[in-house]
Amino acid sequence: MTSLTRHATDGWVVAKRNLIKIVRVPEILVFVLISPIMFVLLFAYVFGGAIDPGDGVNYREFLIGGIFAQTVVFGATFTGAGLAEDMQKGIIDRFRSLPMSRSAVLVGRTTSDIVYNVLSLIIMALTGLLVGWRMREGVVDALAGFLLLLLFAYAISWIMAWVGLLVPSVEVINNASFIVIFPLTFVSNAFVPLASLPGGLRTFAEWNPVSTVTQASRELFGNTGGRLPESDAWSMQHPALYTVIWVGIILVVFVPLSVRQYRLASSR
Repeated sequence: MTSLTRHATDGWVVAKRNLIKIVRVPEILVFVLISPIMFVLLFAYVFGGAIDPGDGVNYREFLIGGIFAQTVVFGATFTGAGLAEDMQKGIIDRFRSLPMSRSAVLVGRTTSDIVYNVLSLIIMALTGLLVGWRMREGVVDALAGFLLLLLFAYAISWIMAWVGLLVPSVEVINNASFIVIFPLTFVSNAFVPLASLPGGLRTFAEWNPVSTVTQASRELFGNTGGRLPESDAWSMQHPALYTVIWVGIILVVFVPLSVRQYRLASSR
């Protein structure tokens, strides 16, 4: 068996171990799925009448791309929380005693969280269809939009993996991730048009990758009303490419950092 095949096989075994929790602790899945439904309904019905994206664009269609982006980013925090919990319970040390790849725990954890995000996207899409959202650019473009969201979430999960191995408890990772992710998602075009933001915040939002993955998904779903992006910034003119660049940078930096931190943390 080649080294790459062994890494992939060990990673899948760990991923299955994490997914078994869905069956054994179904409450985890319930709360994962309730959150996106709640956000879709709250923003669609509570804020929908107060926010106008402009140029006749339906706010509910404008909204769903932002909800998708927010949910998959927050969903990536399960990686950090799961690793912090395993560290706290000593499970990581048990893994170290087994003849398995050192990267298998991280690969398995980040892979299993893709499944959580896929389920969340399915539930959000169905909820969005109920409140008036539509995919107007065809099946291929829609699948590309979902794939880009999952790819971005996968990259963020490696950041969360690194943080989860640094902090001492699940509570710390939850608070730390909230402090970082909350402003990233709300200082963006996820819920309001960029034009509504003041100067400094607007510039930040234009180059915020959460804004670009949101814009790219809206374009791929056909939810921009046929308009060009509302900004002249290069990032917003080429949102899919800019998002992929960020994904590449994050993976190149945080995959080796996470593997290194796993070795250091598990050897304490």
